[in-house]
Amino acid sequence: MQTISKLLTADHKHCDELFVAAEECVANKDWNDMAARFDTFRRSIERHFATEENLLFPAYEGVVGGPTGPTNVMRLEHGQMRDLFEEMAQAVTDRDADAFLGLSETLLVMMQQHNLKEEQILYPLMDRAMGAERERLVEQAQAALAGGADAGLQG
Repeated sequence: MQTISKLLTADHKHCDELFVAAEECVANKDWNDMAARFDTFRRSIERHFATEENLLFPAYEGVVGGPTGPTNVMRLEHGQMRDLFEEMAQAVTDRDADAFLGLSETLLVMMQQHNLKEEQILYPLMDRAMGAERERLVEQAQAALAGGADAGLQG
């Protein structure tokens, strides 16, 4: 049986792989491929964030009675990462490998800490709290992460 934890943990891994591919392009100064790879990573992680912020977090908050500490912290951290994405996109435009790699180190640490909190704390809480609604939410999240239903999830 698919769970929120399994689905979103797998998507974290997918986003991590896309990020590594983008970083490798910068390290090799392959700027032509870099812009496309960074864009692919960014679209994928934004889809992940939107699925959480616009589908899963509100559903969870509806069950537990409103915004919670964990969901508020995750939203805040998403915003911090989005700020880094903007700076990294500028480094790509400027073809500034040093700036990009410096920012990517910061982003990597943030993503690792963020994903650990979600995977170890928030996702298991959501799986337990959602009960019978979990299966429906997982199906909707799968569609959104695949890009099929993300039009309504734009944050």
